[in-house]
Amino acid sequence: MSYVVSYILSVALTSLSYFIGSHIVRNGIALWKAIVIGTSVVTLGALTEALGAPIWLIVLTPFPVGMILLYLFLKKAFLQWMLTYSTILLLYTIIHVIMSMFFDFHSLIPAWKLN
Repeated sequence: MSYVVSYILSVALTSLSYFIGSHIVRNGIALWKAIVIGTSVVTLGALTEALGAPIWLIVLTPFPVGMILLYLFLKKAFLQWMLTYSTILLLYTIIHVIMSMFFDFHSLIPAWKLN
């Protein structure tokens, strides 16, 4: 799979996890906001990787960006934000497990290859 296709798929799946995860908790953010978060998170991870950072830094660097953007877009109390973010992370992990195990797609959590 080409890098561009992998990047686009990563953005789409990350955005999808933010969009669906926020709606599961009934705090739903707009699709365009989920796409902004997904694009920001994946792009930051890709830039960190391009700079030659170790894998643990590639995985951890995007987290604060996703957390802050979700908080700004959600406009809810801290505990509600935390519940929403936890739900999104759970959904993101499930998507990663499915994509990694069945489709050999490891770009969502590069340090956790499951095949």
